Amino acid sequence: MLYVIIGTDVENSLTKRQQARPDHLARLQALRDAGRLIIAGPFPAVDNDDPSVAGFTGSLIVAEFPDLEAAKTWANADPYLQAGVYAHVDVKPFKQVF
Repeated sequence: MLYVIIGTDVENSLTKRQQARPDHLARLQALRDAGRLIIAGPFPAVDNDDPSVAGFTGSLIVAEFPDLEAAKTWANADPYLQAGVYAHVDVKPFKQVF
């Protein structure tokens, strides 16, 4: 089943994001390589693809996991959460219609 993972950033998270980004992307790449990643990306803090110093307010990941507990376990091990980029992470089942 698909699950949506929404990480909400702390204020002024850009420096922490930049430091933890390689490890965060490596985990996403592993999901992609396994054919389980549907979409992933950040929420720019301003209406621009390159928010520059404004940074980001969070991230969205939609991926396949065996169950909700597995999705939560994966999300809670995210380097962004461990590095203090995310204030909190929400994980919910997701039904793709389109």
